[in-house]
Amino acid sequence: MTQTLALAPLSRRIVALVIDWLMAVAISAGFFSYNEFATLGAFALMSVVLIGTIGGTIGHAIMGLGVRCLDGSAPGPTKALGRTVLLCLVLPGIFTVPDGRSYHDAIMRTTITKVR
Repeated sequence: MTQTLALAPLSRRIVALVIDWLMAVAISAGFFSYNEFATLGAFALMSVVLIGTIGGTIGHAIMGLGVRCLDGSAPGPTKALGRTVLLCLVLPGIFTVPDGRSYHDAIMRTTITKVR
């Protein structure tokens, strides 16, 4: 990373992801008879909208995290969309680059940082 943004601990990132996924499951179960594609769609829509507007998902907010560009700025809608598409492909979210960020963050030049 080119900036001194502190990468959030993996444990917090995983808990935030689980919170967001469980919210998507609840939406899918409540409105779409627990359809797996509805779950993925709800997760993706929440991620794109929330990261693109406020810089993090509800899970990130609960865990005190935020998504930032490497220069410290907010990611905006384009980076949020690209990051979310890559994350929904699963593999870019599982593997990491040497600095500890997942590939979806490295490709989009973003990082998840502690904000509190």
